[in-house]
Amino acid sequence: MSAPSDLVAVIGAGTSAMIFDLPDLGDRRIIALDISASALDQCREEVVRRFPDRVVDVTYIVGDVRDPLISGPVDVWYDRATFHFLTQPADQRRYADHARGAIGPGGHLLLAEFAEDGPEQCSGLPVARHDVNSLSAVFVDFEFIDTSVSDHVTPWGAVQRFRLTTFRAPGPADGTP
Repeated sequence: MSAPSDLVAVIGAGTSAMIFDLPDLGDRRIIALDISASALDQCREEVVRRFPDRVVDVTYIVGDVRDPLISGPVDVWYDRATFHFLTQPADQRRYADHARGAIGPGGHLLLAEFAEDGPEQCSGLPVARHDVNSLSAVFVDFEFIDTSVSDHVTPWGAVQRFRLTTFRAPGPADGTP
């Protein structure tokens, strides 16, 4: 699904381990988007610390994922638990529109969000929980590929049910008509 030249967007990047794992998987072009400037500053410092002798191509964007901040074409859009904070349908649609505008033909949308039986809050904030139908209703411009449910154990020992869902943007992966 992804090759060394791919552009991978990590949504809600924060200080995600995903940013640190991608260079070892061959992915060199990364966009880290988060609403927290301080989290991205920490991420930037950690990338430099972990890869002192290597150029790791990361573009850091501070902003709201509902706004069109990534122009693309992105090959892989990976949301690490951001979409579930969007509890209003209008906000979810703005997010989906941003993703559709950023993901290139045949690109992939990967969502890691609270499952329908997951927590009702996260960090004291209400969240939207999703099943395949609710996600497919929001991401209507994408082809559903796969889904699974996984238990995540938090540092304090609580179990949170996540739904991992993969969609594909319309069009061939190589961008030809």
